[in-house]
Amino acid sequence: MNEGLSVLTHSASVVISVCNEDKTIGLLLQELEKLPISQIVIVLNGCTDQSFQVVRKSSKAIIIHYPDRIGHDVGRAAGTKLTNTDIVLYVDGDIVINARELMPFLIAVDQGVDVALNDISAWVPPFYRQDSVTRCKIFLNRVLNRDDLKANSLTAVPHALSRRAIQMVGVTSLIVPPKAQALAIMKGLKVACVHRVDVVNHNRVRARNIGLDNEVTHLIMGDHMEALSAVMEMTGVRLQLPNESRSQLAMRRNLI
Repeated sequence: MNEGLSVLTHSASVVISVCNEDKTIGLLLQELEKLPISQIVIVLNGCTDQSFQVVRKSSKAIIIHYPDRIGHDVGRAAGTKLTNTDIVLYVDGDIVINARELMPFLIAVDQGVDVALNDISAWVPPFYRQDSVTRCKIFLNRVLNRDDLKANSLTAVPHALSRRAIQMVGVTSLIVPPKAQALAIMKGLKVACVHRVDVVNHNRVRARNIGLDNEVTHLIMGDHMEALSAVMEMTGVRLQLPNESRSQLAMRRNLI
């Protein structure tokens, strides 16, 4: 661990999902190894490049290899099963994030936060320019009475979870991040936006996430529908929403 980075009072590990990122994963591992962590669980998700050759050089690495792509969310859930620490930090292999930018997520959970989210609010446009995914995130937080979370979600890395959160929402629920977030809030866990890391402008462009109507958009929106269904089962079909006139709704929406 580098001097200047805080020492944690609880144990911590990292789960990384990697899909053909041999150009960045080595640099990311260099940053992660500066952190006060005991495990780095790396999920190779359908890699056909040199990612395995790169990650095997890490002395802290626990490597899972899936020859076919299983998706980042399934990969994170699989990686989580191999962790045994009090705190788990989640990152992706395509974005190199400085250790000092990751440390706030570990510190937040170390000090009592159960779900430490990346605050991407600074890069979210006003309502009239928002895409469908952003609006789904805002709506889900709204029905959970967490307007303060805005469009922030477990769909964005980096984020960190406490062992209590993992146990209470269940590892399987991590496959659907919005559902895991909804369950965490409904179960009274402490969910907070703890730090800002710009992953919006640095997200790797892939064929699956280009354009407004793409495969990734459909996947994330479907995840939010599943999350809303889980909330309905616990609170009823009104989703805890008040009866509002169209003018009241428009006034509140324009404040977002």
